Amino acid sequence: MLYYDYTRSPHGRMLLVADDRALTRVSFVGQKYAPRVSKDWVQDGAHAPIARAKRELAEYFAGRRRRFSVRLAPRGTPFQRRVWKAIAGVAFGRTIAYAELARRAGRPGSARAAGAATGRNPIGIIVPCHRIVGSDGALTGYAGGLAKKRALLALEARA
Repeated sequence: MLYYDYTRSPHGRMLLVADDRALTRVSFVGQKYAPRVSKDWVQDGAHAPIARAKRELAEYFAGRRRRFSVRLAPRGTPFQRRVWKAIAGVAFGRTIAYAELARRAGRPGSARAAGAATGRNPIGIIVPCHRIVGSDGALTGYAGGLAKKRALLALEARA
């Protein structure tokens, strides 16, 4: 069974989805690849992973949290999960290029594939794909939009 609820952020409404034990998705409503709520899902903002994610996201946006502790269960291919794990290892306030991300995910020379996997990251903010940039430092590709990516990086720079 999947559970869901919404939370507000300074950058728009967000959808949070969890299975019985862990968070499976965090996305801005309307962003690229965002799921539609299924009639089979149960809305429950008190469901433990969702409640914890809401609290931790609020702390992050308030500048009081640098690391998340909510349990995660992203769904994807083995390569996507390796990329997402590598993204999760990028420190708060830091950025890396897609080429470096591909290397960290075990596929050097596969920057485009790493970029595609990054774009499909189902757990935005918490798995901080906004910290991945072009080889020249340019802000490229973000499912939530480049304005949000820029704002998230600025929030981390201020903290």
